This record gives sequence, C-alpha cells and structure tokens, in this order.
Amino acid sequence: MGIWERVSTMFRSNINDLISKAENPEKMLNQLIIDMKSQLAKAKQQVASAIADEKKLQADAEALRKQAEDWERRAMLAVQEGRDDLAKQALTRYNESLQGAQQLHETWVKHRAETENLKASLRQLNDRIEEAKRKKNILIARAKRAEAQQRIQETMSGMSDKGAFESFERMAEKIESQERKAIAAAELQEEFQGDSLQRQFEALEYKGSADQALLELKRKMGMLPAGSASETRQLGAGGAARSDDVHEAELLEDGDDTKP
Repeated sequence: MGIWERVSTMFRSNINDLISKAENPEKMLNQLIIDMKSQLAKAKQQVASAIADEKKLQADAEALRKQAEDWERRAMLAVQEGRDDLAKQALTRYNESLQGAQQLHETWVKHRAETENLKASLRQLNDRIEEAKRKKNILIARAKRAEAQQRIQETMSGMSDKGAFESFERMAEKIESQERKAIAAAELQEEFQGDSLQRQFEALEYKGSADQALLELKRKMGMLPAGSASETRQLGAGGAARSDDVHEAELLEDGDDTKP
C-alpha cells in the first residue's frame, strides 16, 4: 500500500468513526476540519519524504555518471601512456559506473512521476479541505434550522392533544359557576337582611321623586304651567303622585292647547 492509500484509509476511518458518534453537528464538523488538517500535515510529511528520496536518486545517478566520465578519461590517459592493461581496467570501471548511472536514472524517472502524482493528490486534498471550511458554516446553519424545525414540530404535536384544552375549558366553566353562586348568595343576603317594609317605602319614594323630576322638567320646557310650592312638595312626598296621575295631567294640558 502506497503513501497516499495509507493516508486515505486512515482519513476515511476517522470520518466514519466521528459520524457514527455524532451528536452535535457543529462540534462534529469542527472536529472533522481539525482531523482533515492533521491528515493533510501528515500527508505533506510523507510527500516531502518522497521528494527527498527522489532528489537523492537524482543526485546518485548524476554522481555515477560523473564517475563513469572519470574512468573513461583515465582509460584514455592509460592508452596515451602505452598502458593498455590499465586502460582495460579503467574501461571496466567505466562500464560499471555507466550502467549504474543509467539504472539509477530510470529509477529516478519513475520515482519522480510518483512524486508528482503525490503532489497533485496533496493539492487536491488541500483544495477539498478549503472547500469544506467554506461549506462548514452553511452546514452548521442548516443543521440548526433542521433542529429548530424538529423542536417546533414536537411542540406542535404536543399541543395537538385535546386533553389540555378540554381541561382548560372545564376550569373556565367551574370559575363561571362559582361566580354565579357568589352573585346569587349576595342577592339572597341583601333580600333577607334588614326591614323589608322600609325598603318597599323607599322604592315608592324613589318613584315619586322620579315623577316629580319629570314634572319639573316639563314645566321648565314650558309644556306645563308653573305649579305651587305645595303641589311640588306633595309630589315629592311620594304618597299621592302616581304615574297614572302624571299621564292624566298631560292629557289635560293637551286638551287645553286644542281650545280656540
């Protein structure tokens, strides 16, 4: 398993574990961002190590190439000096160094391609983390809205129970019944308390006072002639003036007005 596969497997494992234990969406999303950054840091270290290995392979291949050039130069020097035996040995070292340099170069080319793929994946992971950071606040807002809607729905479901409303109506009826009983008791207390005969005369006197006030108003308006003070006091006594007498007086006045 390569470096990137190990990082991806570990990252997916952590995410699945967080999702399975998630209770607070905001806390979970923040923790996911933290874990993403942690995995990104580890991936950067792995990619940096791979880049370092790739640089070392390149340097080793270059060193063997230079070494091959040096052995070739020595072989040419031996030939010039008439030392063919030394020239053959130098050419042998030249071929060995040259083959080693070619093999290291091929290995370096492959490793460099893998390193470039890792760097591209690392950039992709970094971009996805930045995108997740931008989406985090939106997801948190959506989670809070969904939670609020759920609480409202639960509240409305609880209020749909008719038991509480029926109990409220029964209590209102009970209070109204108690009020009616209190009013009835007060009326009975007033009716059977004190002198009933006196209350009857007080009612008659009140009626006489009302009739007197009506006659005074009509005299003031010019509808009746001004009466004597004794008549007014007699009406005020409440014993002789009745509503029928008032009506008869009005009829007489109307009759006088019709005369020529």
